[in-house]
Amino acid sequence: MHVTVRENNVDQALRALKKKMQREGIFREMKLRRHFEKPSQKRKRERAEAVRRHRKLLRKRMEREGF
Repeated sequence: MHVTVRENNVDQALRALKKKMQREGIFREMKLRRHFEKPSQKRKRERAEAVRRHRKLLRKRMEREGF
């Protein structure tokens, strides 16, 4: 990941870096790797996340169609 510092404005570059890291999901991955997660727990968590994403998609689709 690469961020340029313009006119010695480190704060702005740091904000840009944090935003890029957030978009890439690095913070989330770091949080998950703090402790070991059993494979069964990982499958269960990923399945729940997929259900959540699907429901959100359906909710947005219904709003768009006017239901």
